[in-house]
Amino acid sequence: MTSFAPDSIVLNRKLPLWYQVSQSLRASILGRSPRDPLRLPTEEQLAGHYGVSVLTMRQALKELEDEGLISRHRRRGTFIEPHALRGAPVRLLGSVDAIVAQQSGMTTELLDHGKGPVPAELAEHFPDLDELATYHRLRGDEKTGEPTNHARNWIRPELAARIDPDDLIRWPMTKVLRDAVGADISRITDTVEARLADPETAQLLQVPLLSPILHYTGVTYDGEGRVLDVAVIHYRGDRFSFTVTLEAN
Repeated sequence: MTSFAPDSIVLNRKLPLWYQVSQSLRASILGRSPRDPLRLPTEEQLAGHYGVSVLTMRQALKELEDEGLISRHRRRGTFIEPHALRGAPVRLLGSVDAIVAQQSGMTTELLDHGKGPVPAELAEHFPDLDELATYHRLRGDEKTGEPTNHARNWIRPELAARIDPDDLIRWPMTKVLRDAVGADISRITDTVEARLADPETAQLLQVPLLSPILHYTGVTYDGEGRVLDVAVIHYRGDRFSFTVTLEAN
């Protein structure tokens, strides 16, 4: 039986290895094609793929098993749960793969994309530009089709020129920028606050006007401190949770 092939990552020695591996594998699982096989490679094969010990790999797999994304069967192997819930909170320890994992596993509709002037509220992030590329997507639960969030991204034009819109149907913008475009992503700053749904958000997310939503802003920087992308996402308050875990050294 052919096994599912996860993405590769470059590990950051400042973060727990099991955590980075679990989040990378989680993002690969949630972003898989329906045609991809459900069986995972063996622990030994996965450990070799990620360049970690079998013990570290086992810890990463336990994290995904506890979440319900995989099931492990003695003598049969480890399998992706095709109907696993995608709403469990992700522990964020400073990994870009955690951001990718948080955004993965949803159906996505690209509502529109194009170019436009830099909005006044984003001028501080793009002082060298007069125009940005924009993308607007609606994402929903892959099982029920129920809308869960809508996202707008403002991207530097030279990066947008290398984006295939079809990739945004399958993958989160962060993954597209990093893996498809090859952007140098150094850090992402996240801000989450409670707001009330405006008319557009209420209509897109199919919730009553002024319902509670989570307003997320993510700013992506390269190694020189230049802003590559600003994302604004409105999440249904009843369908999303955001968890940050701080671990002592």
